Amino acid sequence: MDIDDLARRVMNGERRALARAITLVESSREDHRAQATILGERVASSGRQALRLGLSGTPGVGKSTFIEAFGLMLVERGLKVAVLAVDPSSARSGGSILGDKTRMEELSRKREAFIRPSPSQSQLGGVARRTREVVTLCEAAAYDVVLIETVGVGQSETMVAEMSDLFLLLLAPAGGDELQGVKRGIMEIADMILINKADGELKPVANRTCADYAGALRLLRKRPEDPADFPKAMTVSAVEGNGLEVAWDEMNTLADWRREHGYWDARRANQARKWFEEEVRMGLLARLSNSAEMRSQMDRLGSRVAGGELAPAAAAHEMLSLLSGDS
Repeated sequence: MDIDDLARRVMNGERRALARAITLVESSREDHRAQATILGERVASSGRQALRLGLSGTPGVGKSTFIEAFGLMLVERGLKVAVLAVDPSSARSGGSILGDKTRMEELSRKREAFIRPSPSQSQLGGVARRTREVVTLCEAAAYDVVLIETVGVGQSETMVAEMSDLFLLLLAPAGGDELQGVKRGIMEIADMILINKADGELKPVANRTCADYAGALRLLRKRPEDPADFPKAMTVSAVEGNGLEVAWDEMNTLADWRREHGYWDARRANQARKWFEEEVRMGLLARLSNSAEMRSQMDRLGSRVAGGELAPAAAAHEMLSLLSGDS
């Protein structure tokens, strides 16, 4: 594979080349990982940046419907939109449904839109391990907005916040009970809460839910990188299209404020550092899994732990000592 040619084609905005590049970076083969690293270095020379939007929400809240309506609105404004829809993987087979593209039928037909479903591969927070690299490829391909749809809602959703500029939480009217137990963690990272399905008989309920969350956001926290009226809660209707343009304008207001006050570059720099550290951790785990000797030691110690001969902490200490060569 000619990596230089692939990088050139990606930066020229060729959709087929972008799809091929994403397949490469998502591969776990060692030779593909080496090629993906070179590819990442090549496309970084484009210097392009998109607005990275992370989106999460409880099942049934209408994420796919919202993304399609929102994406179509952005396309009508002359923007190119990439949607990275991370699907849940089976814990047994590793497979996934990858149905988001079929649920966004109208948006997927737009030349200005690129939709890529990816299996989460059991990654915490519903973010595929290579999603950040895929975001970089989409930026190099001159997409203006990259929207990352994550699996479910939970404390580990902070992972998507570490690769996005703005984190959006989508809720249904009167859906607050679904967030019990994880509410504080989500509220601490959400830049905007969007109450979807604010139409018909649900509109009054959505307005009350929005007011409740707006009050909770004011009480919960205020971050220095936010202007006075952020984070905020808003109502939208993906079906009717109401509130989408206002929400987009508010997203730009927040992004522009952070750029003007220096928080944009600082945030991205901090994110890059954290993902470097994450890559090191994942690389160490991969070496542990790929070494026959280390797997044998893990099996030996695991059997002793299962048999009650050794405490888990003591077994872990011994394994780490073997890795560091201290034993």
